[in-house]
Amino acid sequence: MATELVDKTLACRECANTFVWTAGEQEFYAQKGLLHEPQRCLDCRRRAKAERAAIRAQTMHDIVCSSCGQPGQVPFQPRSDRPVYCSECFETHRAEAHTTAPS
Repeated sequence: MATELVDKTLACRECANTFVWTAGEQEFYAQKGLLHEPQRCLDCRRRAKAERAAIRAQTMHDIVCSSCGQPGQVPFQPRSDRPVYCSECFETHRAEAHTTAPS
């Protein structure tokens, strides 16, 4: 027997303000297999997401592709003893490695 979903008032763990977790949002969570209630209000979720994006943007490193010579960025510090590829060449090299790998 399915229970009827009703709006719930929750407290944000960041700012302690209350926010409503609507029945529609609860249904969305259930469809996605998410088991836990949201811990942050919409404003705090947006702020946390922006902070994570800023951290990711700060850790990008400029490179010159070892294959095509085009500039690009990678999310790791390249080593001088290893080739580094732009996104397009990386995908090409990865696909080639999978097709030529021994079975």
